[in-house]
Amino acid sequence: MPCEPLTARRARLLVSAALHTWDLEELADAGTLMVSELVGNSVQHTACRLIRVSVRRIAVDRVRIGVTDKSRRLPEIGGGEGSREGGRGLFLVEAMGDRWGYDLHRWGKTVWAELVVEVGEE
Repeated sequence: MPCEPLTARRARLLVSAALHTWDLEELADAGTLMVSELVGNSVQHTACRLIRVSVRRIAVDRVRIGVTDKSRRLPEIGGGEGSREGGRGLFLVEAMGDRWGYDLHRWGKTVWAELVVEVGEE
């Protein structure tokens, strides 16, 4: 996908469609907010032309949402309350999900966040 602000909308649609396909509609709000923030970080903090958005059911009780770009710049959590408007993306991702992190590649990185699926919700 192009590394531009409008890509966040496409990414939200992708995540929402995947979660609905897996009958996990209750995770759609958190998942779409998380992917918006991850895409926004790539757009704002890298010079990449393209990004890859992924949403995977990595276990019966876990969904992983990731954004991959060709920058090796590591993500940083900005301030929460009282800080400027920008810089809160990963703070929100951390608050909405179970955990987040990144995988550093030779050519770039993937920043990911995970949502927990409550057992019996399927």
